[in-house]
Amino acid sequence: MTYQDTLNWMFSQLPMYQKIGKAAFKKDLSNTIKLVENLGHPEKSFKSIHVAGTNGKGSTSHMLASILQEAGYKVGLYTSPHLKDFRERIKINGRVVSKQFVVGFIKRNKSFFEANQLSFFEMTVGMAFDYFSKEKVDIAVIEVGLGGRLDSTNIITPIVSVITNIGLDHTQFLGDTLELIALEKGGIIKPHIPVVIGETQIATEPVFKGIAKKSNSKIVFADKELVQLYESDLKGVYQSKNIITVLQTINEIPFSDYKISKKHIKNGLLNVVKNTGLMGRWQQLHANPKVICDTGHNKEGLTYVMNQISNEEFETLHIVFGVVNDKDISAIIHLLPKDAKYYFCKPNIPRGLDVNELKNVMATFDIHGNVYNSVNEAYKTALKQAKSNDFIFIGGSTFVVAEII
Repeated sequence: MTYQDTLNWMFSQLPMYQKIGKAAFKKDLSNTIKLVENLGHPEKSFKSIHVAGTNGKGSTSHMLASILQEAGYKVGLYTSPHLKDFRERIKINGRVVSKQFVVGFIKRNKSFFEANQLSFFEMTVGMAFDYFSKEKVDIAVIEVGLGGRLDSTNIITPIVSVITNIGLDHTQFLGDTLELIALEKGGIIKPHIPVVIGETQIATEPVFKGIAKKSNSKIVFADKELVQLYESDLKGVYQSKNIITVLQTINEIPFSDYKISKKHIKNGLLNVVKNTGLMGRWQQLHANPKVICDTGHNKEGLTYVMNQISNEEFETLHIVFGVVNDKDISAIIHLLPKDAKYYFCKPNIPRGLDVNELKNVMATFDIHGNVYNSVNEAYKTALKQAKSNDFIFIGGSTFVVAEII
């Protein structure tokens, strides 16, 4: 199979959460356990940092990887979803996995995948672990895909676990309260392994403390610790919380194993995009008019984004907006400004919400705009209609951003 044939098989033949939603969600780790046994347990051959959370886990993972790279280590990075190319999910020192490895891995294990009906995410996790093992990385930063306890990545025993924060997202899988979601994400806490909690929340603090106590694990709430703040090339105001989480995580990495200086931290945070290729976090695409895209798509993420937009100077705000069909729009719609000019669109995936349905729902909340046949058409129209001193925001869904970048 060619690389494109391989991707087509992966995307179309097996369930994949980001495209079809709930049908792809597995309720246990049995398939992943079978897979790593079949691969010879590659996850045991490298050290790792495990990162979960509702918001900020992607940025936090990339920041950690960048700092470790600056310190001279060979760093694996596993994240999801990808924006443009599947291979973005699996990187070493910012370089994506080769097409040849992707093709070869699927070819070698295809009969096993089919026999055991592995999901897209399960075999992708296996691919990442196999790649990091074969390439002999010094350490890998592993981002949780969904939840924590039952996520396919949760077969690793990291040197430190990280949970950025908890919000009401993916409630159909993880529970409809912060406490229940915290229990799921707290499932990555391992016995005797320190855990860093990025954000102290009244509802979730006792949950995490309880799990850590049972596991005899040191627990640190990053926002309660005094740390020296550093600047980053990731310019979203919300990144300050992620930076605090990252700094505390670095403090929990055994110094006997990894030598990380203040210079490494400073340079790592200033060169996240250069070192890791991160995209879609308060990313500027154009000037005059200023165009910003951001992948924040739930209540907490959009709150940060809209607050930052409110601090920008502009004459008219234009918003290119689309969502997926399992998004609880009522939870985020109050965050959206009614005085903006809206360009409604549907991300080009099966889960994308029909653009006319989106328009009708928004209208019931007194938010009005025009519909467009594609994300690109919506963006091009906004760019054409906006004046040089206007501001264009593109978001609502990771997949809307992916089509623009």
